[in-house]
Amino acid sequence: MSAFARRLLSAQWPILVVGLFLLAAFALVAAGYWRRGALVMAIGVAVAAGLRLSLPDDRVGLLAVRTRTVDVVTTASVSAAMLYIAWTIDPLGTS
Repeated sequence: MSAFARRLLSAQWPILVVGLFLLAAFALVAAGYWRRGALVMAIGVAVAAGLRLSLPDDRVGLLAVRTRTVDVVTTASVSAAMLYIAWTIDPLGTS
């Protein structure tokens, strides 16, 4: 692994972790498990909120968009809405 790749990985690991959750969610949706995919996506967004809340500004990388409060409230709200949708909408014959 090159020095550039190591530096990029160490600086941007929070967004990469969230990205892995989103890739898993999209794979589930593509396989026909859209409710499970929505649940994994909601968990990934909640992880983004938790990382934004717990990491200092110099370590959070690309998860920092606005102020910490705005970022955490926004991502936590989106996560809660997605969780509600995944839990309550009829699966229409899917899992």
